[in-house]
Amino acid sequence: MPARPTRKAAAAAKPAPVAPNKAAAPAPKSRKRTVDEAKEESDDEFGEVAIDMNSDDEDASEGDDEDEDEDAEEFPEEEGQDMSAADLDEDDEEEEDSEDSYMDGDSIADSQEENEDDDDDIEEDSDDEEGRDFDALMREDDIDPNFGHNLNEPLPEESDYNPIKRQYPEIDPSYDSDSSTEENENTVGNIPMEWYDEYPHIGYDIDGKKIMRPATGDELDKFLSTMDDPDSWLSAHNYKEGQDVKLTAEELDIIRRLEGNRIPDADYNPYEDQVEFFSSKTEIMPLSAAPEPKRRFIPSKHEAKRIMKIVRAIREGRIVPRKSGYVPPKPKYYNLWNDSEDKPREEHVMHITAPKMKLPTHDESYNPPAEYLPTEEEIKEWNEMDKEDRPKNYLPQKYNALRNVPGYGQFIQERFERCLDLYLAPRVRKNRLNIDPESLIPKLPSPRDLQPFPTRLAIEYLGHEGRVRSISVDPSGLWLASGSDDKTVRVWEVSTGRCMATYHVDELVTSVVWGPNKDIAVLAVSCGYKVGLILPEKLFSPELTLHSEEYLKAGFANVAATDANAKATWKQPTPAEYEQGIRVWIHLQKPVKQVTWHRKGDYFSTVAPDANNSAVLIHQLTKHQTQQPFKKTKGAVQRVMFHPTKPMFFVATQRYVRQYNLQRQELVKTMMTGVKWVSSLDVHPAGDNLIIGSYDKRLCWFDLDLSSKPYKTLRYHTQAIRSVAYHKRYPLFASCADDGHVQIFHGMVYNDLLQNPLIVPVKILKDVHKRVDALGALCVEWHPNQPWLISSGADHTIKLFS
Repeated sequence: MPARPTRKAAAAAKPAPVAPNKAAAPAPKSRKRTVDEAKEESDDEFGEVAIDMNSDDEDASEGDDEDEDEDAEEFPEEEGQDMSAADLDEDDEEEEDSEDSYMDGDSIADSQEENEDDDDDIEEDSDDEEGRDFDALMREDDIDPNFGHNLNEPLPEESDYNPIKRQYPEIDPSYDSDSSTEENENTVGNIPMEWYDEYPHIGYDIDGKKIMRPATGDELDKFLSTMDDPDSWLSAHNYKEGQDVKLTAEELDIIRRLEGNRIPDADYNPYEDQVEFFSSKTEIMPLSAAPEPKRRFIPSKHEAKRIMKIVRAIREGRIVPRKSGYVPPKPKYYNLWNDSEDKPREEHVMHITAPKMKLPTHDESYNPPAEYLPTEEEIKEWNEMDKEDRPKNYLPQKYNALRNVPGYGQFIQERFERCLDLYLAPRVRKNRLNIDPESLIPKLPSPRDLQPFPTRLAIEYLGHEGRVRSISVDPSGLWLASGSDDKTVRVWEVSTGRCMATYHVDELVTSVVWGPNKDIAVLAVSCGYKVGLILPEKLFSPELTLHSEEYLKAGFANVAATDANAKATWKQPTPAEYEQGIRVWIHLQKPVKQVTWHRKGDYFSTVAPDANNSAVLIHQLTKHQTQQPFKKTKGAVQRVMFHPTKPMFFVATQRYVRQYNLQRQELVKTMMTGVKWVSSLDVHPAGDNLIIGSYDKRLCWFDLDLSSKPYKTLRYHTQAIRSVAYHKRYPLFASCADDGHVQIFHGMVYNDLLQNPLIVPVKILKDVHKRVDALGALCVEWHPNQPWLISSGADHTIKLFS
């Protein structure tokens, strides 16, 4: 006899009946479970009761059913087979009794007592209960849908427990509501639909079935369908589904809002009142009542020990604290021989890797093919070519074995060239600009437009027997004075070249300068340790000579007792020197190299580079007094110059030119020349510019209002520059050097401070003076009124160019 099926199997075998337009009935329960649930409801309201969490009573008793009830009837296998009438009647009676006991509503205590009695009855007769539970499981319609509701409260009218009042959403009988006609949704996700271009389907539905690609017409069909459908402009193509979808009014409204840069949601109000999530009032009570930890108000002994340990290390020098703004030094070396491609560094975005060597070819083999071997004519032609013109620096050769190959003679040279390739390789890619080099050259005016300037030799003054180191033209422009190494001072007539007077001195003449005052005819001459003031009587009128005589002698009446430690001593000449024309001698402690006058003619300055702090002295002619302007000089003084209009004084040392204010007695500016040794100096007549010459062949133009560095640096000479000079009326300046050449420049200074000076080289007078003992042209001087240039050199000559 087959075994009786279990209740789980019976519940799974019999399908649950579904009532139309009603919710499915609750699952069938046994009387024991029903009583237990009711008891739990009452326990929840009136006290804590032990709840049995293991409610699998049926599962636990399945094994007992199979063993004890061997003669039980077989479970009906066919649908619609009913149980016996007696069993059904018994179940109905039991359920009615249970429903009556729960629905009476007299008292909860009575219902609890009845439930306890029912539990006792169930325990005594378990076999009968199992059969009845199985019968009740088969009758699902008899279960009360309101089971589990609180018995002391009436059922609400619109409650889910009331099946009569339960309402369901109405079914719209339109065509769209039929779910059977809905198209399958493509579930491929957010992927490019181009992946399905080669397939007949466009994706898969929720069941994993392929969604075939809808039929699409050509452009003509699309156009006709657009013309036929008046609402075609309201549709959008869904590439995922492969069809056009008509947009709803809400979607169209969203599109219009997006196009108008508005918020897509029409119901969203961006200007709602602010909601204060945090109160603006300061609360007194804390958020937490936890006591404050000790580490907030008690110093940590462990931290104090660590800090003291670091302090001791700093005091002992074991730890050196870094200064603020410390930047770790970058590595000074990098791998030149790295064959792998280096990653671009941060400081070089457009980094270029080092060039690699070319791979060897067949002709570099020790046993190359015959077609790679050169002929005798090719070998002869290769030997006659220059190394730079040879296509290869080797000739292919053939050897029978590798051991017969000799050492490569160009190995060291090739390694050296490889190092040069790596060292000189560009590390940054730079875009080449297609610019015409001629366009970068500034457009200078033509020299013909800048005339007048001297171009040819006009007069040559001959008579000196030594190097003519210095020349000077008097303010009237009629007389030229020159000093030479033959210990003579000569005065020449400028227009004719005739020597008008000769003065003999004891030492080499290093400098001669005419006084700038036209009312006083005086010539200052420096020779050795002395400076003499000469009055040429034959050249000037008796009135001018008499006035100059009185002017030079007036200072002797004011001379006090001379100090033994004076820097300079004023003395009268001997009778023989007086007859020559010498009126005053000034004796200094060191040899004098330069004499320069103040613009008013009363003061003149001397330079003695070997005198250290007293190298620069200023002398007053009317009082015969000498003063030392600097207590200490910075560097060896080379040249000095008075400002043409202001109380300024320029001092040129070997590398710097300093501008001092004599009235305020302070340093105004220091010009950094950038040259190794300054040789000469001159100030522009306007006083805003100056030029210097140097022994390292450079001429520097300084704009005093612009910068302390040179505005222009000119390097046209090939030897040391000896002298530079500005013209007092014309925009010209010149320089001479040991190469024997004289450079003439056009230097226009504008009144507009925003416009830079214009410097144009206009003429090169080549081989003006011959080189004698590595010396060429020694001095240049401009005529005060005419654009004439006068130069003197080591070849004992003086030349005038016009």
